[in-house]
Amino acid sequence: MAPDRDERRIRGRRLPLTAIFVVATLLAAAGIGGYFAFQNGVFKTAAELDTGPPEAPPTLEGEESSQPADTGSPQKPGEADQSKNWINVFSPSDPTHVSTPSDAGAEVMKDDTGQFLRIRSGASGSAIAFDVGQGVLEKLAGKHAMFDIIARSEEGKETQISVDCNFGELGDCGRKRYAVSHERNEYLFDVQFPGKHPGAAGTISVNSDFDKQGKSVDIYEIRVSIAE
Repeated sequence: MAPDRDERRIRGRRLPLTAIFVVATLLAAAGIGGYFAFQNGVFKTAAELDTGPPEAPPTLEGEESSQPADTGSPQKPGEADQSKNWINVFSPSDPTHVSTPSDAGAEVMKDDTGQFLRIRSGASGSAIAFDVGQGVLEKLAGKHAMFDIIARSEEGKETQISVDCNFGELGDCGRKRYAVSHERNEYLFDVQFPGKHPGAAGTISVNSDFDKQGKSVDIYEIRVSIAE
């Protein structure tokens, strides 16, 4: 058979050049538009668009730092819970349970703040010992106890005191150090006692001047309570 030479049929099967140009132009425009949209973050989520610095977690007003205190510095006075059932360890009305080394001194005095025992450690740094009765220790055995020393320094002479304990079979309290001003304050420390029977009384020893400059401290009371 002879080939069809009808040029109109051949031209009818071809896509017009104008249509090809239009399609190519639309595809190019769509590609360029998509590229700029991607660069401007149109397709990003809200989280991806947020490039600012992370927000700090919210804190309650007045929240205190929980960082540990500097153990190399003397501790500050605290405030005891007056609702606790306090057990008396020492009162200046009965100074017979106080042991004073030869180069130290202790004297019962009184002013408008009340009665107190003024103690002064010797040049050797010797401490004044306050008895903790065996009956008191029996109540504390196996318990978590809070001790409270109510004291102040001599007027115009701030000092640093150190406190040591000897509770016999019940152990000790470790050495404590406090900065004491002339204002009457409470100096607290806690002890976890083992569940043993104390065979004798114990002592709480107070050095009135950690720097050995002969400064005195007024002791109003020493007491202890069992923590809940």
